[in-house]
Amino acid sequence: MKNYVIALVFLVLAAGCSSVTVSYDYDKTADFNKYTTYNFDPNIESLGIQQLDKNRLKDAIDAEMGKRGYTKSDNPELVVDLEVKLQQQETATVTRTGGYYGYGWGSGGTANVNVNKYVDGTLFINVIDLAKKSVIWQGRGTKTLNENVGPEKREANIKSAVAAIYQKYPKQPAK
Repeated sequence: MKNYVIALVFLVLAAGCSSVTVSYDYDKTADFNKYTTYNFDPNIESLGIQQLDKNRLKDAIDAEMGKRGYTKSDNPELVVDLEVKLQQQETATVTRTGGYYGYGWGSGGTANVNVNKYVDGTLFINVIDLAKKSVIWQGRGTKTLNENVGPEKREANIKSAVAAIYQKYPKQPAK
């Protein structure tokens, strides 16, 4: 069950990017231009995201890191790690129909309550300085999850979401 729930969080990226909320933080003392190599933390293989989406995510991150001049290496200076978090949400809407209300009294009518339950998922991309063993940048993308997404749209949206998260990376793509 836990792996199923964690795998659903990845749909935060696959559901569409127009409403992905992105934020970031970074170590202002880090010189992002001095780094040249990166690789993924091996622990992301046990993250609980289905393999196809994990591959799509890694490909999208590879593209963003490559645009910034980094090269993938078996002896990296930077390690990219991922985290996912879920938060159950619930909203309720009351709709009144019929009846007469006024002056503190009312008669007849009905009230319908519509409860909407959903899950917001957040993807964290952490870039770690391996020598310092500390996070130097973290990008976050949050969105309401949608289970009904096809593979083509999922791939396109993952690329777009990762690109949106990387927009505030301190080292911008080469022009």
